[in-house]
Amino acid sequence: MDYLDLYLIHMPFGDYYGSWRAMEGLYKEGRIRAIGVSNFGSDRIIDFCNNADVIPAVNQMELHPFYQRDDELLKEYGIAPQAWATFAEGLNGMFSNPILREIAKAHNRTIAQVILCWNMQRGVSIVPKSVHKDRMKENFTIWVFTLTTQEMQQIATLDLGRPQMLDPLKPSEVRRVYNYLKNPVRTSL
Repeated sequence: MDYLDLYLIHMPFGDYYGSWRAMEGLYKEGRIRAIGVSNFGSDRIIDFCNNADVIPAVNQMELHPFYQRDDELLKEYGIAPQAWATFAEGLNGMFSNPILREIAKAHNRTIAQVILCWNMQRGVSIVPKSVHKDRMKENFTIWVFTLTTQEMQQIATLDLGRPQMLDPLKPSEVRRVYNYLKNPVRTSL
């Protein structure tokens, strides 16, 4: 490979400043087109941006209707939000939620398509996960419909204001991540 398009720091753990300095060097050499972070909360973003030569292009984070993270701070620093766990692996009845079901029905779409469209309309880059070819094809059809202001407001009411998949502020979750790194075969995230 001549270059990477995007290279991320996965968590704000360990010597991520040292890792970032190495990534900045590769970025300045043109070996990486963009560098970013993942799972950085607002406090980490502020601290990081005040101590880095290159501001992250992306913050990839858990982001879905149940954890919406409307973070003006990323806009302030020019960092693009990117959603992982776009569907929260179906937790909390994501795919049977009455609000999402009604919006999907109104557009003759699936709930997954509504969620992807919702994120795109909010200016969020998405990383939808699927191993099913038919679902991958469905994901490409989100460009043919638009959610109304009222529908966007309805989805806004679903926010629980906390992570559903991984909370990097909880000591038990940090331990879980480190345990996985030490024993990736026996432990899973």
